[in-house]
Amino acid sequence: IVSRLCLEKILLQCIIQSRTLSGADAIHALKPFYFAVHPDFFGQHPKERAVNENSLKRLNGYLENLQKPGFHSFKPTQLTFYVREREPNSSSVQESFSTSGFRAVSFTLHTRDLLSTVLDILNSCSLSTEHIQSLSVNSQPHKEAKRALNRPIKWDKTYYSFTGFKDPEEELDQAQRVETTLTSWLDDNEASAVVKLKKSLPLRKELERLKFELSHQLQLSDIRWQRSWGIAHRCSQLHSLGRLVQQRPEVLKNVKGHTVVFTERSGMSAAGHVMLGTMDVHHHWTKIFERLPNYYKLQERLLFLEDRISQLLGGIQVIYVEELQPLLTLEEYYDTLDSFYNKLLDSRLPFHPQSLRGLQMILESDRYTPSLHEFGHFTIPTVCDPATLRWFIIAKAQEARENLKRREEMMITEKELIDTSAEKFSLDRLYKEPSVTSAQMIDCCKRLLEESLPYLQGMHLCISHFYSVLQDGDLCIPWNWKS
Repeated sequence: IVSRLCLEKILLQCIIQSRTLSGADAIHALKPFYFAVHPDFFGQHPKERAVNENSLKRLNGYLENLQKPGFHSFKPTQLTFYVREREPNSSSVQESFSTSGFRAVSFTLHTRDLLSTVLDILNSCSLSTEHIQSLSVNSQPHKEAKRALNRPIKWDKTYYSFTGFKDPEEELDQAQRVETTLTSWLDDNEASAVVKLKKSLPLRKELERLKFELSHQLQLSDIRWQRSWGIAHRCSQLHSLGRLVQQRPEVLKNVKGHTVVFTERSGMSAAGHVMLGTMDVHHHWTKIFERLPNYYKLQERLLFLEDRISQLLGGIQVIYVEELQPLLTLEEYYDTLDSFYNKLLDSRLPFHPQSLRGLQMILESDRYTPSLHEFGHFTIPTVCDPATLRWFIIAKAQEARENLKRREEMMITEKELIDTSAEKFSLDRLYKEPSVTSAQMIDCCKRLLEESLPYLQGMHLCISHFYSVLQDGDLCIPWNWKS
């Protein structure tokens, strides 16, 4: 029996080795996937970008573990990505389309080698796997390799009893049966989060110091970041701004009273914030600060356009919601408003003056049908047919007023629950990702308050859509966590 088992084990190792990808090959094979989900391509869609950023961090961790010598134990990892795609397909993977037009794909990784992991990822996202044939993995056709991966060798149960090895099928079945709970996840991850948090504390203090000094020196309203960069990156960006202040103090006098946002490109945002591109050099930043007076003039024209649109639509207020809309420059937003205004001017919709006063609307260029947000504002596509627009607003006006009233109550409730939860668990910070709605946050906090969670004392807790420990020790938990 022992000889047979040893022979089978040698055969299995040979089969596995013949289908092993190197780390470089895996990166090359996943290029189509990275291109479809990379956060840099989602600059105007902050919610989708945040989800992809976090999922990529967890995926990279999974791939790194697979390449570690002697790595055997693993935990099934569920990931969600927004994919830049054309239309839905009939894949068996759980997927849905976001309001931004991206396909949301969720899948669970439980493979033990790079090749099968790469194939799982590409197949889950409905991406081609033909290019993998060109890699020097083995001489068999891709279909045969895929069939072999999907039909692994099954060992007799006596093999595991005799050798003491764990049965991978039994482990996988058990992992799939047992759903991750909040307490079990905190048990497994609290220690590593504490280590990362302690390591980040000096940098956190440095960040607060730099932010306070620059805000005071330049008389800024606030300093923000569009992306979830780590503490070290944020400090580096503030140091860079500080050097510019020392070198060219005269060009920064125009920024007084504004909010500075570190993002991917430089300019002024639709919300009126000064954007500093993190990849730009000081020369580009200097030009933005020098151009601020021109931006102020464009802002005045933009406000005039919003007022004219409001008059044509019965007094409804045109707003720009930073958390919900794509990140637009002032020029881009002005062009959007101007195009929409000219369209309304030509149609001459018969709205009674001020009949829609008190209601709000936002404009979006990547939608095709109007909708009413749970917060009470209308989301109107710039390409919307004027007659359809008029019918929709009139039909939903009363519901919109009710939602606006409910929003005020919801925001008060949300803040109270956040404060109460932070106090009960002695959290250093409790916050949520922009993609988490107020209703979801309220539900999450209410259920948290029913639990006893000593692990959270002194921690930074982020309410998200998945479990994760961030590089600086912040704990991320899904808003709909299981107890």
